[in-house]
Amino acid sequence: MNVRRRFAASRIDTAGTAAVAAASALALLALSACSSDSSAASGNSSGKLDVVASFYPMQYLAEQIGGDDVSVTTLTEPGQEPHDLEISAKQTAQLQEADAVLYLKNLQPTVDEAVAQSEVGTKIDAATLTDLEEHGNEVGGHAAEHDAHEGEEEHGKDPHIWLDPVKYAEVAEGVGKAFEKADPDHAATYKKNTAALVKKLNDLNTQYEDGLKNTKTKVFITTHAAFGYLAERYGLTEEAINGLDPESEPSAGRVKDLEKMAKADGVSTVFYETLVSDKTAKTIAKDANLKTDVLDPIEGITDKSKGDDYIAVMESNLKALQSALGAK
Repeated sequence: MNVRRRFAASRIDTAGTAAVAAASALALLALSACSSDSSAASGNSSGKLDVVASFYPMQYLAEQIGGDDVSVTTLTEPGQEPHDLEISAKQTAQLQEADAVLYLKNLQPTVDEAVAQSEVGTKIDAATLTDLEEHGNEVGGHAAEHDAHEGEEEHGKDPHIWLDPVKYAEVAEGVGKAFEKADPDHAATYKKNTAALVKKLNDLNTQYEDGLKNTKTKVFITTHAAFGYLAERYGLTEEAINGLDPESEPSAGRVKDLEKMAKADGVSTVFYETLVSDKTAKTIAKDANLKTDVLDPIEGITDKSKGDDYIAVMESNLKALQSALGAK
């Protein structure tokens, strides 16, 4: 081979080597891009779906359904009354960076506003996953013959759907489907976890049906109207001191009506809750010679909660209702 031919062959070898190197570099870039896209689709650098929950009942759903494949943060701290939440700048930024937000519209106005203004890819409104009803101070099958001041009742769409295990299960199924769509790589896990949670809630519903089937009275008094769906589900009547707003103050007429009704219907107990002042409940109980006990709306889990998660507190609530209603 002469010098000119050797030079040409050398150029061919060099070009071939460069082409291989370039192809390898492109392959590595493609793999890197795929990896980045997969991480982005799954939520963050850890490969988890990044979910922001508005308050505990939404957090519980996200954790139970997401399992190890989600990273869940909540906007409402334990012990904080969710109705009063004011979102901080840090939380707003956290919301903007999330892959999904799970909230309950019309319960927390500042959350609704922040979600509406955010660019979160997956927005899950639990209120759209089941039917909401209008409830006032009195909910259930109890006649209103004792209530001379019915006009004072404030009716509105009741957001407390999580206190009815059946409605909560409907919401869980909707959340599961939303997670599957947002993170297809882990769809099978979300489907499996959703089915397990729905079974837990169905079992809880059975406990309530059996536990409240035979009682001396069907009427119970609460601090605010959080248990309307529960009352309707199990054939009870909730008489609330306040309406859907836990911070509202009852009128003198409403207090008088409650005392009259309690005597007529054999009510033994006035229920209060852990995150709202018990002053009014205890005053009414004292004046009417009634007992007091806790019926937890499970808006947050604290050291005062009678259980460390939703199921445990709902079982505690069932025992409290059985005692107050005289379950046989």
